[in-house]
Amino acid sequence: MTSTRERQRAAARARLEREMAQRAAAARKRRQLQTTVGAGLALLLVIAGTVWLVASLGDDDKSTDTATPAAGTTQCVWTDLPAEQRSPTTKDVGLPPATAPNAGSQTMTIDTGLGPITAKLDLSKVPCTAASFTHLAEKKFFDNTKCHRLVTEGLKVLQCGDPSATGAGWRDSDGTGGPSYRMAEENLPTEQRPPYPAGVIAMANSGQPGTSGSQFFIVYGDSELDATYTVLGTVTGGMDLVTQVGAAGDDGAFAQQAGGGHPKKEVLIKSITMSPVAS
Repeated sequence: MTSTRERQRAAARARLEREMAQRAAAARKRRQLQTTVGAGLALLLVIAGTVWLVASLGDDDKSTDTATPAAGTTQCVWTDLPAEQRSPTTKDVGLPPATAPNAGSQTMTIDTGLGPITAKLDLSKVPCTAASFTHLAEKKFFDNTKCHRLVTEGLKVLQCGDPSATGAGWRDSDGTGGPSYRMAEENLPTEQRPPYPAGVIAMANSGQPGTSGSQFFIVYGDSELDATYTVLGTVTGGMDLVTQVGAAGDDGAFAQQAGGGHPKKEVLIKSITMSPVAS
């Protein structure tokens, strides 16, 4: 028979072995849990990284599409007038497209009560201004307006395009009307003398850069103006009608301001149309 001490030692060894087995099993469980959690976190990181990469590439594509216009087009910038700069003479017809073709030409036809006036626009020189005119013409912006200003001394120009110069009270127009946006000038004749010869159509502005809107003037006699007005195009037909209006004179209504006045021979613009782009 074993002694009491030997039995006690055997029992202690058995307890120690059980405790060590339990500790080993717990350690294995911890390692298995850590491995599982680590694998899950790694998978989540891979998924998150993939989502971020796809989103980043998508954003890059979008920004590229916005920043880089397609071949054969030009990015145009339209300055939307804030509410405080608009007036009763402002006509809101939205904004033209953000890009415009920069090759080929368009024919602008001004259908007036005196007959048609046509002009050719070179889109390589005035892509955005031509796009603006196309937009305004499609919105019937110019329909049933009258050319509100004629200058016969020093300059020889007939100015049109004010949407407020309509109806029986068209002579009350102060020449401040336009669309709810403005654009930068293009095709400035800085190297040409005279800068605005007879037969060109140019854009009016406030005298400050980036203020071209809808108003334009037809030059019927060589005019020495600062080369700060966009040359829109060249008259190809109906120039004799403008000359007749100039010969009839003006009423001097703007003599104390910018010069000239309302044309005595009224010019009603029934509509303006822009042809499709021709190569």
